[in-house]
Amino acid sequence: MLLSTSSNRLFRRAQLLHCCRHTYSSIGSRYHSRLSIPLAGQLTPAKSTGSSSTLHLHTANPLAIIPRHTGQGYSTATTTPIATDSMEPNPVTHYTPPQTGLIASLPKSWIPYAELVRLDKPTGTYYLFFPTLFSTLLAAPMATGVAPLQVLGTVGLFFTGALIMRGAGCAINDLWDRNLDPHVERTKFRPIARGALSPKNAILFTGSQLLAGLGVLLQFPSQCLWYGIPSLPIVVIYPLAKRVTNYPQAVLGLAFSWGAIMGFPALGVDLLANHDAMMAAAALYTSCISWAVLYDMIYAHMDIKDDVAAGIKSIALRHEHNTKAVLTGLAVAQVSLLGAAGLAAGCGPVFFAGSCGSAILTLGLMIWKVQLKSVSSCWWWFKNGCLLTGGGISLGLLGEYAAQYYGLYDKEELAKLE
Repeated sequence: MLLSTSSNRLFRRAQLLHCCRHTYSSIGSRYHSRLSIPLAGQLTPAKSTGSSSTLHLHTANPLAIIPRHTGQGYSTATTTPIATDSMEPNPVTHYTPPQTGLIASLPKSWIPYAELVRLDKPTGTYYLFFPTLFSTLLAAPMATGVAPLQVLGTVGLFFTGALIMRGAGCAINDLWDRNLDPHVERTKFRPIARGALSPKNAILFTGSQLLAGLGVLLQFPSQCLWYGIPSLPIVVIYPLAKRVTNYPQAVLGLAFSWGAIMGFPALGVDLLANHDAMMAAAALYTSCISWAVLYDMIYAHMDIKDDVAAGIKSIALRHEHNTKAVLTGLAVAQVSLLGAAGLAAGCGPVFFAGSCGSAILTLGLMIWKVQLKSVSSCWWWFKNGCLLTGGGISLGLLGEYAAQYYGLYDKEELAKLE
């Protein structure tokens, strides 16, 4: 009788310890959610052997509970160290810093700023740079006393400006969209959206970028300043357009295509005094706007489901069921206006075959091949279509400039007269 009472007392004491273990584990889990502590345990009395009984504490948990006093009548399992979860964070639900590429090599404190300006995604910089390259090469034959090295230096300044201003534009966009980006799969880990950068620091950084962009702009002839400043309000208001119109891509085109005007004053061509140059710049600008709406319409298809949920408007949503027809119309407009710019500038067959011909081929291939329901397909054509179409137009313009600079057309005309 005495032995049975002692055994029951020990059994109740072990049960009390078991309950305490569950309570402490429940409290701790709120602060250490990644701690791996299985809570399954079981108390079982042992079979009687002779004149005594033994109570055993069995547990599936590697962290066994040991009573404060160990005495005769029961035994315990051996304790092991607490195990922690060594699994990597899920990149779908947790931000993962870049492991490769340029950004991965930067100091940790710089990474949010590099991500803010999309340093690892240069396609946007190329799209901003190409219109400046087009206008510089188109204006070069119309300028007087401009050597190839001056053209090359102007192109280099434009690329630097495109890199800086594209970064500033991205920062402004992320500031406006800081409450929308967390709801879109593709943008939820942007530095402001995930809290890696405060809006105040982002504004200060953007201000420094705009000052740097102004420094580049001051390297051009003074009249470029007056042509460049009007583009800034468009850059600022673009993120707001997606809240009030189904065609924010048109506003983006106004901002991204502004460089199609800038090449002329950069080489000393006065647009107000030269009617042909004015017509060429106007046609080239509108051509680039058509191109911007076209490629950004494909880009917008990557976010079409999230945009619906977040209440963001876009041309992709407005024309979801006839997108390729709209893309075809934009491509026709782009090539036609590009040809009109060449006519106004007095371009020859090298331009029309090289620039217009390559634009027809690359745009037609992209519209035919892109799968609008596939995010990866839209991204591939957005990224590579930039180089295919922009590169083809640039090569045609470069060939046209070389043909006029070295007098190729003059020699052909002389040969015909002879």
